[in-house]
Formats: sequence, structure tokens, C-alpha cells
Amino acid sequence: MFVLALTGCGGSSGNSGNPMSPTPPVGGGGGGGGAANVTITINGMAGAQSFSPSPGSVKVGQTVAWRNGDSVAHTATADGGAFNTGTIAPGATSSPIMMSTAGSFAYHCSFHPSMVGSLTVTQ
Repeated sequence: MFVLALTGCGGSSGNSGNPMSPTPPVGGGGGGGGAANVTITINGMAGAQSFSPSPGSVKVGQTVAWRNGDSVAHTATADGGAFNTGTIAPGATSSPIMMSTAGSFAYHCSFHPSMVGSLTVTQ
């Protein structure tokens, strides 16, 4: 399940409100509810190299998911609170999130704040 918060800040300047909207899961719990247009791999606690690719890139209307390639749980949580994948278990993939607003969005793992990445959403 995704927790989305509407905030006044959600990424780069010029973005307001919630830039992402969840795509409803297609199966039971555990994430991985369908194929995403782009999948970002979580590599582990490696600072700016924790997520690959980073920056990730999608177009407005496309979906992105995060696959945990590490041996411990992680999240992909937008710095401004616009999106949060929730806990992604080792080897699991988050449900896809549809990107609805163009911009550049910094994110991190809520368990390991030194793990950082960014996502660029273009028109």
C-alpha cells in the first residue's frame, strides 16, 4: 500500500501538490502489482549510488517501481513527502507509481537516510 501526502513542496521548484499517483495493485499484497514502465534497482547502502539508475527518468503518465536488490528492507520516499513506496522486502518490487507532474524529485530510504536518489519526470 502507498502512503501519499499532499504537501506544498514535492520536488523541484514549480511543482505543487502531489506529483505522483499510485497505480492500483493487480494482485494480492507484497507489491509488484504489475509491470512498470521503468524499474529502479535498490543497490544497498551506497549513498548516491544506492538507487540505479539515478537519476531515473520517466515521462508524465508513465509508471515507476523500485526493486530491492539488497538483503535488507528499504523504501523509496520522496524528500517532500509526495510519495512513499512503503517497506520493500529484499528481492521484492514495489507496486508501480504513475507520474502525473513533470519535475525533478529527490528521494531517500526512510530507514537509511544516507541512501539517496532522484527521479526526473518529463513531458
